[in-house]
Amino acid sequence: MSDMSHDGTGDSPDQTGPYGKLLAKIESLDAYTHLVLANFPKKERHLLCADIRRSIADAHRLCVVAWKKYHKKTTLHDLDTEIEVLRALIRKSLSLHYITPKRYLTWSSHVNEVGRMIGGWIKSQK
Repeated sequence: MSDMSHDGTGDSPDQTGPYGKLLAKIESLDAYTHLVLANFPKKERHLLCADIRRSIADAHRLCVVAWKKYHKKTTLHDLDTEIEVLRALIRKSLSLHYITPKRYLTWSSHVNEVGRMIGGWIKSQK
C-alpha cells in the first residue's frame, strides 16, 4: 500500500483571504435579506422573494465556482451581473413599497460592498 496523502484536497479556502471575506459578506447579505423578506406581503413570498433568494444563492454559487476555477474571468463577470440583477430586484421592492427607504439604504449598502469586492477581484485578475 502506498502512502499517498491527500491532505488539503478539497479544503475550503482561507477565510481570512479575499475570497473568504467576500464569502462572509455574501453570507451576511443573505442573513439580512432573510430578515427583510420575512416582512414582505404574503402574496410576494413566492414571486419577488423567491427571485431575490435565488439571486443571492446564485451569487453565492458563482463565488465558490470562481474560487475553484483556474480561469476566473467569465465566472467573475457572471457574478458581477448577478449582483446587478439583485440590485434591480431590491429597487423593485422599494418602488412597490415593500421596504422603507431606510431599509433600502441599508440593504443596498450591503450589496454595494459585495459589488466593490467583486470589482476588486475582477481587477486583480486582469
